[in-house]
Amino acid sequence: MSNLKSVLAGVDVLERDGFSALAGSRVALVTNHTGLTGDGRATADLLRAAPSVDLRALFGPEHGVRGELDTEQIADGVDRRTGLPVYSLYGPRTRPSEEQLAEIDTLVFDIQDIGCRFYTYISTLAQVMDAAAEFQKRLIVLDRPNPIQGAAVEGPIADVDKLAFVACHPIPVRHGVTIGEMGRLLQKERVPGCDLTVVPCEGWRRNDWWDATGLVWTNPSPNMRSLTQAVLYPGVGLLEMTNVSVGRGTDTPFELFGAPYLEPRAFAAFVNDAALPGVRAVPVWFTPRASVFAGERCGGVNLALTDRGAFDAVRLGFTLAAALRSLAPDLWIPEKLMTLLVNSDAYRGILEDRPYETIASGWRNSLTQFAARRDAVLLYP
Repeated sequence: MSNLKSVLAGVDVLERDGFSALAGSRVALVTNHTGLTGDGRATADLLRAAPSVDLRALFGPEHGVRGELDTEQIADGVDRRTGLPVYSLYGPRTRPSEEQLAEIDTLVFDIQDIGCRFYTYISTLAQVMDAAAEFQKRLIVLDRPNPIQGAAVEGPIADVDKLAFVACHPIPVRHGVTIGEMGRLLQKERVPGCDLTVVPCEGWRRNDWWDATGLVWTNPSPNMRSLTQAVLYPGVGLLEMTNVSVGRGTDTPFELFGAPYLEPRAFAAFVNDAALPGVRAVPVWFTPRASVFAGERCGGVNLALTDRGAFDAVRLGFTLAAALRSLAPDLWIPEKLMTLLVNSDAYRGILEDRPYETIASGWRNSLTQFAARRDAVLLYP
């Protein structure tokens, strides 16, 4: 007997209810390839075909509307399936312009997030909310489950004076909300003037991981290829702006971590000696085909999850940093760690080689405060 649920994403609820929320509106859709119904139809195609929906334009985040691009600049264009204009929100422009919204009444947002602060889809949501408030447009977010579940929060809060596109709001690394709940948090704390409606999922609970939902996994971005990688990402991804490989250019990004200057057995031993709950490090050599250290043999580790419920991804990230500090102090360059860590106290703790528990004690109060902020916007038990 299957333990899988039959979770409905927000788009499925919208369709079941006859698209009533969009009646009489001229609509623009912010979406990508993860905007899918439970039976695999693209939200863009669904809304375009619905007789009661007047879909006028599409907006795409990082990787584009159909999720096929992995470049730093994405151009505007025309969607080959719907024939609609596509406006990029990843490049020189990160929010819809007044001109682009001139003939639009309602923005609809349908993108799968993965539950990590520096995954840029929540920043795109924030920018869309800013535009919706400024130009007085309604915004409807079609909610989707948090793949790495929504019960846990981890890591330091982003410093308010260092917010950027990879840290759009003072939230922790693992934020523990759905994309719809994030919209509610941003409305409450950043864009109170945004006319926001969230179409919730049905059948999802906070403790549910993606593999309990019955929903098909679609890679949220080209290098996020499995639930395991999504679970590891808030820790491994923290370091990827520094001179290490996080496995991009291999078949298992974020499960591999290393550099040409590391000896894999010593590195794995350091990580395993930390006795982190829920994860083990296996020494490996690997050669990325692309991205950082393309074509170079890297020593490092394959990270094997043994208990994802006990696993703390951020603690793993800090342990990897400590290993680099210990084993390659003259070769690892930590400065760009702040790009995604975005917390000066935590960064200083790494550079001063403080124990993880000492560093983490510095953000414990702010994480407790965030949990209270978060409680006010939650939609699911």
